[in-house]
Amino acid sequence: MTNLFESAGLADEAPRPLADRLRPASLGEVVGQDHLVGETGVLTRMLNAGRFSSIILWGPPGTGKTTIARLLAGETGLHFEQMSAIFSGVADLKKAFEAARARRQEGRGTLLFVDEIHRFNRAQQDGFLPYMEDGTITLVGATTENPSFELNAAVLSRAQVLTLNRLDADAMELLIARAEALESRPLPLTAGARAALIAMADGDGRYCLNLVEEVYASAADEPFDEAGLADCVQRRVPVYDKSQDGHYNLISALHKSIRGSDPDAALYYLARMLVAGEDPLFIARRLVRMANEDIGLADPEAVHQALAAKDVYDFLGSPEGELGLAQAAVYLATAPKSIGIYRGYKQAMRRAKETGSTPPPKIILNAPTKLMKQQDYGSGYRYDPDQPDGFSGQNYFPDDMPRETYYDPPDRGFEREIRKRLDYWNRLRKDRQP
Repeated sequence: MTNLFESAGLADEAPRPLADRLRPASLGEVVGQDHLVGETGVLTRMLNAGRFSSIILWGPPGTGKTTIARLLAGETGLHFEQMSAIFSGVADLKKAFEAARARRQEGRGTLLFVDEIHRFNRAQQDGFLPYMEDGTITLVGATTENPSFELNAAVLSRAQVLTLNRLDADAMELLIARAEALESRPLPLTAGARAALIAMADGDGRYCLNLVEEVYASAADEPFDEAGLADCVQRRVPVYDKSQDGHYNLISALHKSIRGSDPDAALYYLARMLVAGEDPLFIARRLVRMANEDIGLADPEAVHQALAAKDVYDFLGSPEGELGLAQAAVYLATAPKSIGIYRGYKQAMRRAKETGSTPPPKIILNAPTKLMKQQDYGSGYRYDPDQPDGFSGQNYFPDDMPRETYYDPPDRGFEREIRKRLDYWNRLRKDRQP
């Protein structure tokens, strides 16, 4: 007679999802996280040294956090206890701690894996502390949110934060190859569709395998192309492959639109990249570069806006965080442009290489020893804040090097005020030179 579990499809032989069937059996099989589980990875070194402490695994969905936690329990011989902060409360925590204490009295430790640990409030997070300190549990927390914002400082001080990377195209290819080996047949996709599926997964290994499973389930007679893949999985194929020319073409278009003070084009190319699944933090890094390279001191607030966009995305995540990127892109596009700092820095670097080890003038060097004082180190130095107009006009270039100008601010934006200030100081400098 069929029992309830069998009728519900929960018998031992019931089909399991592809992602579950391909779950790694050892840390060495985890893909895309060699900095943690490779031969010289952090966790590998930790296990080889025979020490394993509480950790927080921080990374995007589908990068192996749960798998790594389960494998760590096997490697260390600890009992694996799993809970989700979404579905657990104080009573569940107390029950887990009591069970861990009982195991410890029997000589066995507990690895307590808490998924979405950032969902616990501050008081609940504080509840972990005494059990972490006395060794009742070894905590492995998993979070997709920035631990600096979401976890108590006390918890962070007792656990090492390890960052997991979103899976790149090579890691996705390895997952697909494993699926093909398990299924004993190639994935029915053209090369273009295969690349599109990888881009569609957007660094999420579990989602990638779910898509692969959908393709296999379609029982296609001929390999799908990009359009066929979109119909099969009912999802829009990304506009471009992030590892190919489209990636560089669109970031170049965004950069030049901002440099050309066109906020509408900047928003368009920003949206194109986000729709295609580009990593928002890659875009944020480029916005910071644009703020320094193309705007500089013409609007000193520009770099703050760009950095704030990165923090907004870190704090809110997707999709709300993308609005911070849009705000920064529009701000940079509408800001006055200047390469005064960029050009001045390049000239100064060239001169620094040419002049070598030429020493600064003794007048601006400190004299901590009697000998240095006897050699006139610091002699005659005038403290600018005490001088008339707060300006001494002294020479700070090496004695055998003529004064040179590297920074030449244009007469626009905030640099208009800087130019006025520099012109004023130049007049005072000429008047006060001996």
